Amino acid sequence: MEATTIVILLVAVVIVSIAIIVISQMRERARIERARKITALGDTYNRANRLFSEIPGQYLTADLKLILLKCMEDACKELAELKANLPVKSWLYANQQLKNDIMEKRDTGSSIKIDSPEKSTYVKELLENLFKMIEAMHKTGRLDTNTAKKNLKYVLFLVHKTHADLHVFQARDYVKQNQIRKAIHAYHMASTEIGKSRDNPLAMKAVKSFRIRIKELEALGADGTDLSSLEPTPRLDRDWDSFLQGDDWKKKADYDDN
Repeated sequence: MEATTIVILLVAVVIVSIAIIVISQMRERARIERARKITALGDTYNRANRLFSEIPGQYLTADLKLILLKCMEDACKELAELKANLPVKSWLYANQQLKNDIMEKRDTGSSIKIDSPEKSTYVKELLENLFKMIEAMHKTGRLDTNTAKKNLKYVLFLVHKTHADLHVFQARDYVKQNQIRKAIHAYHMASTEIGKSRDNPLAMKAVKSFRIRIKELEALGADGTDLSSLEPTPRLDRDWDSFLQGDDWKKKADYDDN
């Protein structure tokens, strides 16, 4: 065999070997990237599902629920394209059932009282994650600007309300203990917190209610009334408990940007 032929064969072997290595590396990178995408999409689905399930039912409007379902649905569709070994069809079916319930107003969510610092912090973290999710969906073009802006503003209002909830429950405890100054201070804190959403008519309504409650307590304190003997949950506090229930607040939540 001539030397030239041997050289050509050796070069061919080297080239084939390099090609095999390159193809193998490309396949491995593709496999790793596919696994990364599947993990990320699975995390996205689980995160949206967690927010849907764990954010207090009185906080979630139909719009927010549909946004979360859209996030889960988008993740499912991409997972299906990647042929992920996950129960994607079951997830899509469950999502569609939830969407139907929401559209037909059959969906009901359980209310949760924010009566401890731990609950307040936990719900605040959930709402902050929801805020970030809506922002991300807007940046990737999955939510239009008007929808994103309206819901981001409303979620921020909910964060303020979560803090106000805690102050209200603390105020009630102080009333039961006949500690009028601490109760008044707690209501002031609730008013300050919810007042941060000044452009929300719901927030301004709450601020007015807190001011009335503070004046009531100041008058009772001046008279030397034993607060612990009074009605445990006066009308204004009952109104606060039902603040995000019914249809009226949902209409008011769609406030103008002006």
